[in-house]
Amino acid sequence: MKVTVKRKENAISVPISTEFIKLESAMKLMNIVPSGGSAKLEIQEGFVSVNGEVCTMRGKKLYPGDKFSYEGDVFVIVNDGTA
Repeated sequence: MKVTVKRKENAISVPISTEFIKLESAMKLMNIVPSGGSAKLEIQEGFVSVNGEVCTMRGKKLYPGDKFSYEGDVFVIVNDGTA
């Protein structure tokens, strides 16, 4: 008997009112890092993944539906409905 285990992913919503948000700005918005400089270092060191792949571009544009993860937490970009 083959058993498949799926990890339940509880993503934290990142509401935006614009078309996109840059990765480092999303990290600052969610208070994951204390400053833009900290975000830059964490991203460039390869500690952040976007849509399942390591991303080292701090200016990476994230659109509604995109996910990024950092230190085991998963964040999903959502439209806050005001745009």
